[in-house]
Amino acid sequence: MHFALFGAGRIGWVHAQNIANHPDAALSHVYDVDSAASERVVEALGGRVAETPDEIWNADSVDAVLIASSTNTHVDLLRGAIRAGKAVYCEKPIALNLAKARTLAEEARGTDVPVFIDFPRRFLSELQAIHERIRGGDIGQVEVVQIIARDFQPPPLEYVKVSGGFLRDMTIHYLDLLCWLTGEAPVEVYASGACLVDPAIGQAGDVDTLMVTLKMPGGALCQITNGRRSAFGPHERVEVYGALGLLQWDPGHGRQVAHATHAGVTLSRTEPDPTLIRQETFAAALDTFIRSVQSGEAVTPSLADGLRAQIIADAATESLASSRPVTIAY
Repeated sequence: MHFALFGAGRIGWVHAQNIANHPDAALSHVYDVDSAASERVVEALGGRVAETPDEIWNADSVDAVLIASSTNTHVDLLRGAIRAGKAVYCEKPIALNLAKARTLAEEARGTDVPVFIDFPRRFLSELQAIHERIRGGDIGQVEVVQIIARDFQPPPLEYVKVSGGFLRDMTIHYLDLLCWLTGEAPVEVYASGACLVDPAIGQAGDVDTLMVTLKMPGGALCQITNGRRSAFGPHERVEVYGALGLLQWDPGHGRQVAHATHAGVTLSRTEPDPTLIRQETFAAALDTFIRSVQSGEAVTPSLADGLRAQIIADAATESLASSRPVTIAY
Protein backbone atom coordinates (compact mmCIF):
# COMPACT_ATOMS: atom_id res chain seq x y z
CA MET A 1 0.00 0.00 0.00
CA HIS A 2 1.33 3.41 -0.97
CA PHE A 3 0.71 6.01 1.74
CA ALA A 4 0.51 9.79 1.68
CA LEU A 5 1.34 11.33 5.05
CA PHE A 6 -0.23 14.57 6.26
CA GLY A 7 1.79 16.10 9.07
CA ALA A 8 5.56 15.80 9.46
CA GLY A 9 5.81 16.77 13.13
CA ARG A 10 6.59 14.59 16.14
CA ILE A 11 3.82 12.02 15.71
CA GLY A 12 4.13 12.23 11.93
CA TRP A 13 7.70 10.97 12.22
CA VAL A 14 6.53 7.98 14.26
CA HIS A 15 3.97 7.07 11.59
CA ALA A 16 6.41 7.72 8.73
CA GLN A 17 8.96 5.35 10.26
CA ASN A 18 6.33 2.66 10.75
CA ILE A 19 5.19 3.00 7.12
CA ALA A 20 8.78 2.77 5.90
CA ASN A 21 9.46 -0.27 8.07
CA HIS A 22 6.29 -2.20 7.16
CA PRO A 23 6.87 -4.89 4.50
CA ASP A 24 3.54 -4.14 2.77
CA ALA A 25 3.72 -0.34 2.87
CA ALA A 26 5.65 2.47 1.23
CA LEU A 27 5.75 6.22 1.75
CA SER A 28 4.60 7.89 -1.46
CA HIS A 29 3.90 11.55 -0.59
CA VAL A 30 4.41 13.81 2.43
CA TYR A 31 2.53 17.07 2.97
CA ASP A 32 3.03 19.61 5.74
CA VAL A 33 2.40 23.34 5.81
CA ASP A 34 6.10 23.51 6.76
CA SER A 35 7.68 22.22 3.55
CA ALA A 36 11.06 21.91 5.26
CA ALA A 37 9.54 19.37 7.67
CA SER A 38 8.18 17.39 4.71
CA GLU A 39 11.59 17.45 3.05
CA ARG A 40 13.28 16.08 6.17
CA VAL A 41 10.93 13.09 6.22
CA VAL A 42 11.33 12.44 2.50
CA GLU A 43 15.12 12.68 2.67
CA ALA A 44 15.21 10.16 5.51
CA LEU A 45 12.46 7.73 4.51
CA GLY A 46 11.62 8.22 0.83
CA GLY A 47 8.63 9.42 -1.14
CA ARG A 48 8.14 12.92 -2.48
CA VAL A 49 7.03 16.25 -1.08
CA ALA A 50 3.46 17.16 -2.02
CA GLU A 51 2.89 20.86 -2.67
CA THR A 52 -0.88 20.73 -1.97
CA PRO A 53 -3.45 18.22 -0.68
CA ASP A 54 -5.01 18.16 -4.17
CA GLU A 55 -1.81 16.63 -5.49
CA ILE A 56 -2.49 13.67 -3.18
CA TRP A 57 -6.20 13.42 -3.90
CA ASN A 58 -5.46 13.26 -7.62
CA ALA A 59 -2.58 10.77 -7.39
CA ASP A 60 -3.62 7.33 -8.64
CA SER A 61 -0.48 5.93 -7.00
CA VAL A 62 -1.75 6.78 -3.50
CA ASP A 63 -3.76 3.95 -1.92
CA ALA A 64 -4.19 5.39 1.57
CA VAL A 65 -3.58 8.54 3.58
CA LEU A 66 -2.35 8.85 7.15
CA ILE A 67 -3.51 12.07 8.82
CA ALA A 68 -1.14 13.17 11.59
CA SER A 69 -1.47 16.92 11.14
CA SER A 70 -2.85 19.39 13.70
CA THR A 71 -6.32 18.67 15.08
CA ASN A 72 -7.94 21.63 13.34
CA THR A 73 -7.09 20.12 9.92
CA HIS A 74 -8.49 16.62 10.49
CA VAL A 75 -12.06 16.99 9.31
CA ASP A 76 -11.21 18.69 6.00
CA LEU A 77 -8.49 16.15 5.21
CA LEU A 78 -10.82 13.29 6.13
CA ARG A 79 -13.46 14.68 3.80
CA GLY A 80 -10.90 15.07 1.00
CA ALA A 81 -9.66 11.51 1.41
CA ILE A 82 -13.17 10.05 1.47
CA ARG A 83 -14.17 11.94 -1.66
CA ALA A 84 -10.98 10.78 -3.38
CA GLY A 85 -11.67 7.18 -2.39
CA LYS A 86 -8.47 6.81 -0.35
CA ALA A 87 -8.45 4.55 2.70
CA VAL A 88 -7.81 6.68 5.79
CA TYR A 89 -5.81 6.25 8.99
CA CYS A 90 -6.47 9.37 11.09
CA GLU A 91 -5.29 10.65 14.44
CA LYS A 92 -8.01 11.56 16.91
CA PRO A 93 -10.23 13.54 17.23
CA ILE A 94 -12.27 13.69 14.04
CA ALA A 95 -12.86 17.44 14.35
CA LEU A 96 -12.69 20.30 16.84
CA ASN A 97 -16.46 20.69 16.51
CA LEU A 98 -18.79 17.78 17.32
CA ALA A 99 -21.38 18.91 14.76
CA LYS A 100 -18.70 18.77 12.06
CA ALA A 101 -17.64 15.33 13.26
CA ARG A 102 -21.23 14.07 13.07
CA THR A 103 -21.65 15.52 9.58
CA LEU A 104 -18.44 13.90 8.39
CA ALA A 105 -19.49 10.53 9.83
CA GLU A 106 -22.83 10.81 8.04
CA GLU A 107 -21.10 11.60 4.73
CA ALA A 108 -18.76 8.64 5.14
CA ARG A 109 -21.63 6.28 5.93
CA GLY A 110 -22.72 6.36 2.31
CA THR A 111 -19.32 5.23 1.02
CA ASP A 112 -17.18 2.11 1.23
CA VAL A 113 -13.99 4.02 2.15
CA PRO A 114 -12.31 2.48 5.23
CA VAL A 115 -11.70 5.07 7.97
CA PHE A 116 -9.53 4.05 10.93
CA ILE A 117 -9.27 6.35 13.97
CA ASP A 118 -6.02 5.97 15.87
CA PHE A 119 -6.49 4.81 19.47
CA PRO A 120 -3.15 3.01 19.93
CA ARG A 121 -3.73 1.83 23.48
CA ARG A 122 -6.02 -0.84 22.06
CA PHE A 123 -2.85 -2.33 20.56
CA LEU A 124 -0.73 -2.42 23.71
CA SER A 125 -0.24 -6.10 24.50
CA GLU A 126 -0.92 -5.73 28.24
CA LEU A 127 -4.24 -3.98 27.63
CA GLN A 128 -5.17 -6.53 24.97
CA ALA A 129 -4.58 -9.22 27.60
CA ILE A 130 -6.88 -7.42 30.05
CA HIS A 131 -9.51 -7.00 27.32
CA GLU A 132 -9.42 -10.74 26.57
CA ARG A 133 -9.62 -11.70 30.25
CA ILE A 134 -12.62 -9.46 30.84
CA ARG A 135 -14.34 -11.04 27.84
CA GLY A 136 -13.39 -14.47 29.18
CA GLY A 137 -15.08 -13.77 32.52
CA ASP A 138 -11.89 -13.91 34.61
CA ILE A 139 -13.10 -11.18 36.98
CA GLY A 140 -16.84 -11.57 36.51
CA GLN A 141 -19.12 -8.56 36.09
CA VAL A 142 -17.12 -5.33 35.84
CA GLU A 143 -17.89 -2.95 38.72
CA VAL A 144 -15.19 -0.24 38.74
CA VAL A 145 -12.57 0.93 36.25
CA GLN A 146 -9.78 3.26 37.38
CA ILE A 147 -7.40 4.83 34.87
CA ILE A 148 -4.47 7.11 35.68
CA ALA A 149 -2.58 8.80 32.84
CA ARG A 150 0.02 11.55 33.07
CA ASP A 151 2.34 12.94 30.44
CA PHE A 152 5.94 13.80 31.32
CA GLN A 153 5.38 17.47 30.40
CA PRO A 154 2.77 19.56 28.57
CA PRO A 155 2.99 20.07 24.81
CA PRO A 156 3.94 23.47 23.34
CA LEU A 157 1.38 26.20 23.93
CA GLU A 158 0.90 26.58 20.17
CA TYR A 159 -0.31 22.98 20.09
CA VAL A 160 -2.60 23.45 23.08
CA LYS A 161 -4.35 26.36 21.36
CA VAL A 162 -5.41 24.21 18.37
CA SER A 163 -5.88 20.89 20.19
CA GLY A 164 -9.57 21.28 21.00
CA GLY A 165 -8.91 21.07 24.74
CA PHE A 166 -7.39 18.49 27.08
CA LEU A 167 -10.50 16.28 27.07
CA ARG A 168 -10.70 16.04 23.26
CA ASP A 169 -6.95 15.88 22.79
CA MET A 170 -5.72 13.50 25.48
CA THR A 171 -8.50 12.15 27.70
CA ILE A 172 -10.32 10.91 24.59
CA HIS A 173 -7.82 8.03 24.42
CA TYR A 174 -9.00 6.73 27.78
CA LEU A 175 -12.66 7.32 27.00
CA ASP A 176 -12.25 4.99 24.02
CA LEU A 177 -10.24 2.57 26.16
CA LEU A 178 -13.08 2.44 28.71
CA CYS A 179 -15.65 1.62 26.04
CA TRP A 180 -13.40 -1.02 24.48
CA LEU A 181 -12.56 -2.75 27.76
CA THR A 182 -16.10 -2.83 29.12
CA GLY A 183 -18.02 -3.27 25.87
CA GLU A 184 -20.33 -0.43 26.97
CA ALA A 185 -20.64 3.31 26.39
CA PRO A 186 -21.11 5.54 29.46
CA VAL A 187 -24.44 7.26 30.04
CA GLU A 188 -23.32 10.08 32.36
CA VAL A 189 -20.13 12.04 32.97
CA TYR A 190 -18.86 14.51 35.54
CA ALA A 191 -15.55 16.30 34.95
CA SER A 192 -13.53 18.51 37.26
CA GLY A 193 -10.34 20.27 36.20
CA ALA A 194 -7.64 22.70 37.24
CA CYS A 195 -4.61 24.42 35.80
CA LEU A 196 -1.73 23.37 38.07
CA VAL A 197 1.15 22.84 35.64
CA ASP A 198 1.37 25.91 33.40
CA PRO A 199 -0.65 29.13 33.93
CA ALA A 200 -0.38 29.83 30.19
CA ILE A 201 -2.56 26.79 29.51
CA GLY A 202 -5.25 28.27 31.74
CA GLN A 203 -4.91 31.62 29.97
CA ALA A 204 -5.51 29.76 26.69
CA GLY A 205 -8.82 28.51 28.12
CA ASP A 206 -7.75 24.94 28.90
CA VAL A 207 -6.83 22.83 31.94
CA ASP A 208 -3.84 20.58 32.53
CA THR A 209 -5.17 18.41 35.37
CA LEU A 210 -8.45 16.47 35.20
CA MET A 211 -10.59 13.99 37.07
CA VAL A 212 -13.49 12.45 35.14
CA THR A 213 -16.16 10.17 36.62
CA LEU A 214 -18.42 8.16 34.33
CA LYS A 215 -21.44 5.91 34.89
CA MET A 216 -21.95 2.89 32.65
CA PRO A 217 -25.39 1.57 31.60
CA GLY A 218 -24.78 -1.70 33.45
CA GLY A 219 -24.07 0.19 36.69
CA ALA A 220 -20.27 0.13 36.66
CA LEU A 221 -18.34 3.29 37.56
CA CYS A 222 -15.16 4.65 36.06
CA GLN A 223 -12.72 7.32 37.17
CA ILE A 224 -10.05 8.77 34.87
CA THR A 225 -7.27 10.93 36.29
CA ASN A 226 -5.40 12.75 33.54
CA GLY A 227 -2.50 15.19 33.88
CA ARG A 228 -0.03 17.05 31.69
CA ARG A 229 2.93 16.53 34.05
CA SER A 230 4.65 13.70 35.86
CA ALA A 231 7.95 14.41 37.64
CA PHE A 232 9.12 10.80 37.20
CA GLY A 233 8.22 10.37 33.53
CA PRO A 234 5.08 9.38 31.60
CA HIS A 235 2.85 7.16 33.71
CA GLU A 236 -0.30 5.17 33.06
CA ARG A 237 -2.15 2.65 35.18
CA VAL A 238 -5.34 0.71 34.47
CA GLU A 239 -7.32 -1.22 37.08
CA VAL A 240 -10.52 -3.14 36.35
CA TYR A 241 -12.39 -4.44 39.40
CA GLY A 242 -14.99 -7.16 38.99
CA ALA A 243 -17.15 -9.37 41.17
CA LEU A 244 -14.49 -12.09 41.08
CA GLY A 245 -11.26 -10.10 41.23
CA LEU A 246 -8.99 -7.44 39.77
CA LEU A 247 -7.01 -6.99 36.56
CA GLN A 248 -4.27 -4.39 36.69
CA TRP A 249 -1.68 -2.94 34.35
CA ASP A 250 1.03 -0.76 35.83
CA PRO A 251 4.38 -0.10 34.11
CA GLY A 252 5.97 -0.73 37.50
CA HIS A 253 5.20 -4.41 36.94
CA GLY A 254 7.18 -4.45 33.72
CA ARG A 255 5.43 -6.01 30.72
CA GLN A 256 3.00 -7.89 32.94
CA VAL A 257 -0.67 -7.96 33.93
CA ALA A 258 -1.66 -8.54 37.58
CA HIS A 259 -4.69 -10.76 38.24
CA ALA A 260 -5.89 -10.73 41.85
CA THR A 261 -8.55 -13.06 43.31
CA HIS A 262 -9.26 -14.70 46.69
CA ALA A 263 -6.61 -17.28 45.75
CA GLY A 264 -3.84 -14.70 45.48
CA VAL A 265 -2.10 -12.53 42.89
CA THR A 266 -0.54 -13.79 39.68
CA LEU A 267 1.61 -11.84 37.23
CA SER A 268 1.46 -12.85 33.57
CA ARG A 269 4.09 -11.59 31.14
CA THR A 270 2.92 -10.44 27.71
CA GLU A 271 4.78 -10.60 24.42
CA PRO A 272 6.44 -9.05 22.51
CA ASP A 273 8.70 -7.12 24.86
CA PRO A 274 10.31 -4.21 22.98
CA THR A 275 11.82 -1.15 24.65
CA LEU A 276 9.62 1.48 22.97
CA ILE A 277 6.01 0.76 23.94
CA ARG A 278 4.74 3.75 21.98
CA GLN A 279 6.47 2.71 18.76
CA GLU A 280 5.16 -0.83 19.21
CA THR A 281 1.56 0.21 19.64
CA PHE A 282 1.54 2.57 16.67
CA ALA A 283 3.23 -0.08 14.52
CA ALA A 284 0.65 -2.67 15.58
CA ALA A 285 -2.17 -0.24 14.80
CA LEU A 286 -0.75 0.44 11.33
CA ASP A 287 -0.39 -3.28 10.66
CA THR A 288 -4.00 -3.90 11.69
CA PHE A 289 -5.16 -1.12 9.37
CA ILE A 290 -3.18 -2.49 6.43
CA ARG A 291 -4.34 -6.08 6.98
CA SER A 292 -7.97 -4.99 7.28
CA VAL A 293 -7.88 -2.92 4.09
CA GLN A 294 -6.10 -5.66 2.17
CA SER A 295 -8.60 -8.31 3.29
CA GLY A 296 -11.67 -6.11 2.90
CA GLU A 297 -12.58 -6.52 6.57
CA ALA A 298 -14.03 -3.65 8.58
CA VAL A 299 -11.35 -1.48 10.18
CA THR A 300 -11.34 -0.96 13.93
CA PRO A 301 -11.18 1.41 15.75
CA SER A 302 -13.60 2.81 13.21
CA LEU A 303 -14.97 6.24 12.43
CA ALA A 304 -17.98 5.30 14.57
CA ASP A 305 -15.65 4.52 17.49
CA GLY A 306 -13.98 7.89 17.03
CA LEU A 307 -17.32 9.67 16.96
CA ARG A 308 -18.48 7.89 20.12
CA ALA A 309 -15.32 8.89 21.99
CA GLN A 310 -15.69 12.48 20.81
CA ILE A 311 -19.33 12.60 21.92
CA ILE A 312 -18.22 11.52 25.41
CA ALA A 313 -15.35 14.04 25.39
CA ASP A 314 -17.73 16.84 24.40
CA ALA A 315 -20.16 15.89 27.17
CA ALA A 316 -17.24 15.91 29.61
CA THR A 317 -16.19 19.34 28.31
CA GLU A 318 -19.73 20.59 28.96
CA SER A 319 -19.59 19.14 32.47
CA LEU A 320 -16.23 20.78 33.10
CA ALA A 321 -17.63 24.16 32.08
CA SER A 322 -20.88 23.80 34.05
CA SER A 323 -19.55 22.00 37.15
CA ARG A 324 -22.38 19.48 37.01
CA PRO A 325 -23.00 15.94 35.69
CA VAL A 326 -24.06 15.66 32.04
CA THR A 327 -26.17 12.91 30.48
CA ILE A 328 -24.48 11.67 27.31
CA ALA A 329 -26.66 11.70 24.19
CA TYR A 330 -25.38 9.55 21.35
